[in-house]
Amino acid sequence: MAGHSQFKNIMHKKGARDAKRAKIFTKLAREITVAAKLGQPDPAYNARLRSAIADAKAESMPRDNIERAIKKASGVDQENYEEARYEGYGPGKVSLIIEALTNNRNRTASELRIAFNKHEGTLGETNSVAYNFQRVGAIHYNPAAGSNDKVMEAAIDAGADDVISGPDGHDIYCAPDALHAVQKALEGSLGEAATARLDWRPTMTVNVSADKAETLMNLLNVLEDNDDVQRVAANYEMSDEVMAHLNV
Repeated sequence: MAGHSQFKNIMHKKGARDAKRAKIFTKLAREITVAAKLGQPDPAYNARLRSAIADAKAESMPRDNIERAIKKASGVDQENYEEARYEGYGPGKVSLIIEALTNNRNRTASELRIAFNKHEGTLGETNSVAYNFQRVGAIHYNPAAGSNDKVMEAAIDAGADDVISGPDGHDIYCAPDALHAVQKALEGSLGEAATARLDWRPTMTVNVSADKAETLMNLLNVLEDNDDVQRVAANYEMSDEVMAHLNV
């Protein structure tokens, strides 16, 4: 029975991973379709589509799925998704910006409001927390792209504004309207980026206490699990002690 139970446990975990992977692919495909619909279906002439495809490749999304999502943009029976931005405060007064692609703004807003209310947060009005963030072009390279000095030099030559390097890789920031040009320039010296997109970078951060950390993480998980939510930006920081507590 122990072996049988272990097998069931493994299958349950695999099923959960597969379901999460399917959800990620669905969101990536939606972004690719919308990007292809709003611009040209050729990533060489569509910066947003180029970034969406890079994100999909970073998640090991199959090429067939990517091509199918691009072709779907020209279909007559496609659903019409529109971009929507929601803002609010989470536990500990952490500022949150949620970017979504939705075919029903009222439904999405209602679902997000319920999530905030259940996790000690408040869904606010547009621009209620945006002042805590800067809109930037964000390009990420994995550590294998090169040393800190190499990436810094390449970023300066490409016209980037800032670089932050760490164990997880290199984050390069630039002005939003310079994203495509900087990305192209970096490819000449560093190769293709892991991800490249417009993003929200906090201009100030909030230190989250231990008694609020778990609730905040639960809220973020619920938001990111929502089918309409593409990404969530938050301005929190956690001490090593709080992070260790969460990992227990």
